[in-house]
Amino acid sequence: MTTILSDQMVAMRDGVRLATDIYLPDGPGPFPVLLERTPYDKTGTNHGDFTARDPEPRSKPEIARWFVEAGYAYVLQDCRGRFASEGVFTKYLREAEDGADTLAWLLDQPWCDGRVGTLGLSYGAHVQNALACLNPPGLAAMFLDSGGFSSAYHGGARQGGAFELKQLTWARKHALQSPETAADPARRAALESEKIEDWIGRRWRIGHSPLSAAPEYEAYIVEQWDNDRLTDFWKQRGIYAFDSYGDYADVPAVHMSSWYDPYSQTAIDNFTALAPIKRGPIKLVLGPWTHGQRSVTSSGDVDFGADAVLDGQVGPDYFALRRDWFDRHMLGRDDAPEHLPAPVRLFVMGGGSGRRTAEGRLDHGGRWRDEAAWPVPRARDAVLYLHHDGGLRGEAPATGVAPLSYDFDPADPVPTIGGAITSGAPLMFAGGYDQRETEDLFGARHPGRALAERPDVLVFETEPLAHDTEVTGSVVAALHISSSAIDTDFTIKLVDVYPPNEDYPQGYALNLAHGILRARFRNSFEHPEPLEPDTVHVITIRAFPTSNLFRAGHRIRIEVSSSNFPHFDVNPNSDWRDADAAPVVARNSIFVDRDHPSHILLPIVPHAKG
Repeated sequence: MTTILSDQMVAMRDGVRLATDIYLPDGPGPFPVLLERTPYDKTGTNHGDFTARDPEPRSKPEIARWFVEAGYAYVLQDCRGRFASEGVFTKYLREAEDGADTLAWLLDQPWCDGRVGTLGLSYGAHVQNALACLNPPGLAAMFLDSGGFSSAYHGGARQGGAFELKQLTWARKHALQSPETAADPARRAALESEKIEDWIGRRWRIGHSPLSAAPEYEAYIVEQWDNDRLTDFWKQRGIYAFDSYGDYADVPAVHMSSWYDPYSQTAIDNFTALAPIKRGPIKLVLGPWTHGQRSVTSSGDVDFGADAVLDGQVGPDYFALRRDWFDRHMLGRDDAPEHLPAPVRLFVMGGGSGRRTAEGRLDHGGRWRDEAAWPVPRARDAVLYLHHDGGLRGEAPATGVAPLSYDFDPADPVPTIGGAITSGAPLMFAGGYDQRETEDLFGARHPGRALAERPDVLVFETEPLAHDTEVTGSVVAALHISSSAIDTDFTIKLVDVYPPNEDYPQGYALNLAHGILRARFRNSFEHPEPLEPDTVHVITIRAFPTSNLFRAGHRIRIEVSSSNFPHFDVNPNSDWRDADAAPVVARNSIFVDRDHPSHILLPIVPHAKG
């Protein structure tokens, strides 16, 4: 039997009260406590809370009762300004302090035995990381799934200086779900009258956005967007753990994410910073999934095989994996299964047949592997140079070769086709897709035109590989560039190019990882500098991490361009210091000669173990 104490209003240090539901086991207690803080409704259902055996997501109250049956008290709390909680919601901020105040309150409750574990997906992971930066008493173990900012500036809100436009689609969706909107029909009508499609390519300002009727959401979006430099705004506790790892709670923790999720890099950052300095244990899990979809075999248009799911490969299922983690590392139960014996468990994509599955997806395949550390210790960087003929080869380029140039028009950006995205619907979707075919996703803008055929996309690729080649880590591009503009963007994309077969007569170009850099930040994210037009500059672009086996006969491709929209906002190529500066077309060039050897570093894992 479960005792439920609903809507307990827990006071924070500033007097704002957060609505909290408490699920207690039968018996006198006290009990170990699991805490989940969420902006997504403590009584609702999360899209990721399902298993391979039961694909229907479980509600949060149902999950709470399941953990109660295992002997835990389970606490669900609406974040500040969301659903039944008081206060004003400002995305990501105040979560450290609110979490610490909630934890202190829990320790004062007679039914709490002094041990508190935390868990949650996405924002539910961000709040855990924020809390841990304060090293609060009572925190005993954590399970962070697809979130937990090492730095929101470097991934999650911005990347390479560019703004992630999924913040706009998220804000609109959740402004419509806010308690203020529920209580105000005029506010709802005003929000519903605006179409996000009409605003995604425009710069939002206070009073000039589709969220003007929800000023608290409009305010934080404009603040994030306007703070383009790495200032103290981005170094606030809760969104910048880089400054807090020394003080970070030393408790057992799992950092889990996936290759087509925008939080793979932050999971890696947290793991690599904490594992060497904490007793932990600290674990890292990286699957082939999109955000929270750990119990399906596909990501976008690509299938990775029956073993790609978490279920039976990382743990029995998502729920049992977390329960056993807390039983073992929070309660000290040595009889609880140890599903993560190695520090790192990762999924190496690739190795499939390359044919079309019965569901119509590319059979890309893959397999799980344990590793002792990240980066994979035996990985070695291979240097591949960009050549004028579009080759990607180990030998240095020739002398006297002209640069490769293209016109980047902000009015006609390169469309986003899959990738490491979340919360982008209805404008963009995560996962792997054939970069040769854009008509289904963006036919209205680019009918029948493959990305590689655009004049503003430069393609560099190897010859067909003689041997299987594993790439695990982050591809880094060192590019010698020039531009006619004083600021512009450069992007890279890593692609696995399949040879033609009966199912894919033109082959298949699978996106694996992306990177972007706003050129004014080429030397420093704190101190932007204009480009000197038509002068050669050297820039470095680090792609998001991946792990992929390129089969013999495939090609490794790097695509270089200047936009990836609507994943990121489009650079107008004009003076960012002048708010009224009009967009301009930039003539952008990549130098590929002996004196300007643009190249990539490819992390190759030789003789990979099974």
